[in-house]
Amino acid sequence: MTAAPRPDIRLVPGRHKRALEGHPWIYSNEIEMTAAAKALPRGTVVRFVGHDNRPLGAGFFDPHSLIAGRLLERDGDAVLDEAWLGHRVGRALALRQRLFAEPYYRLVHAEADGLPGTVIDRFGDVVVAQVNSAGMDKLSDALIRTIDAAMSPAAIVIRNDSALRSVEGLSEGVRIAKGTIDRPIRFEENGVAFLADVTEGQKTGWFFDQRDNRKAVAALAEGSRVLDVYAHTGGFGLQAAAAGAAEAVLVDRSELALELARQAAELNGLGERCRFVQAEAFRELERLAAAGERFDVVVVDPPAFVKAKKDLITGLKGYRKLAEMAARLVTPGGFLFAASCSHNVDAPSFLNEVTRGIGRARRSGRILRQAGAASDHPVHPLLPESAYLKAVLLQLD
Repeated sequence: MTAAPRPDIRLVPGRHKRALEGHPWIYSNEIEMTAAAKALPRGTVVRFVGHDNRPLGAGFFDPHSLIAGRLLERDGDAVLDEAWLGHRVGRALALRQRLFAEPYYRLVHAEADGLPGTVIDRFGDVVVAQVNSAGMDKLSDALIRTIDAAMSPAAIVIRNDSALRSVEGLSEGVRIAKGTIDRPIRFEENGVAFLADVTEGQKTGWFFDQRDNRKAVAALAEGSRVLDVYAHTGGFGLQAAAAGAAEAVLVDRSELALELARQAAELNGLGERCRFVQAEAFRELERLAAAGERFDVVVVDPPAFVKAKKDLITGLKGYRKLAEMAARLVTPGGFLFAASCSHNVDAPSFLNEVTRGIGRARRSGRILRQAGAASDHPVHPLLPESAYLKAVLLQLD
C-alpha cells in the first residue's frame, strides 16, 4: 500500500471542486472512466487529479461503486501503509479517551475519523470492527495489528456481515481475530451495566450513538411508567428503570435481544420493575391502545425505515404512523421520544412526520430536545449527510 508507482484517476471537466475542497467522496459520474480505470481492482490506491492535471490527493478507487473514490490525503503521493493506519486509529483513540472516562464507545466512525466505511466499537477489552469499503478491506490484517498495538485488547472481533459489503463486492462473514468470545460482553453506559452479543447481535452488538439521548430520557423517568419500543437489549428502558421509573416495559421482536435485556436487568437489580414483551412494534402499540394503557414516557427508536431513496415516501409515512400510535399512549404532560437512523431522511423531514403524527393523534405539546448521535459518532464537516441519527423529545398535552 505504499505510494509509487500508483495510477492517476482523472476527474471530468468541472467536477473537481468538491474534491479540491477536501470532500472525502468522489462519485463515479465525476470520474473519467477510461478502460484503464475500469480495469483497476477494487480498492486500489490511486492519485486523483483534475482534468487539468491539478493534484487532488490520494485515496482508494473502486470502479464498480457509486462512491468510486475515497479521498484520504491531500498529498497524492502520501504513503498509506500500516504506520499511516496506526496514526489514524491512535488519533481516534486519543479523542475518545478525552471524551469518556470509561472504555466503552465507538472508537472509529468511518470518514469522520479518516477510515472510510469502517466502524470500530470498544467494549472495554473487547474490540469489534466492521469494514464496508474495498480499500479498507485490503488493510484488514493491518487494521487488526493496529488495534492490537494501540489497546492490547483480550479479543478482537471482525463483524463483516453487513449487507453493505455485498454492494461493494466483498464477502460477508464474522471471525474472531484475537482471543475468544464465549459469552455476552458486559459493559456500562451512563452507570448501568449491559450485555452485548458481539458475534451475532445487531451491528456490533450495541448502539453507542444513543448514549446522550438515553441519559436525557432517563432524567425524566423517576416515578414514571415507561414504554420502550424497539428496545433491543434495553438501552432506554433499563436506564429509565435505574433512574427510578416505577415500571419499564420493554418491547422488541427479537427473543435474543430481550433475553440479554432481561439478564442486564437482573445484573442491575432492576428485574422487579422491568417487564419484557416479545412482539411486533405496531401490533403491540395497537394492542396497548385498545387495552387503555397509558405511559408517562414513551420511546420509539426503530431500525431504519428508509434503507434506500426509493423507500422514502413509504418510510416517512411509517414514521408518521409510529408517532401517531405512540402519542396516543402518552399521559397528559408525559413525554414522547422518537428517533430515526435512516440516513436518507433529513432532520426537518423527520420532525415534520413526527409532528404530523402527533397531530393525527389529536395531541399537542412542545419540543424539548432535538439531537443526533453522541460525540463518539463525529460527522465529517464536508459530509453532513453522514449525520444519520435524528431524535426529538417532546412533552405532550
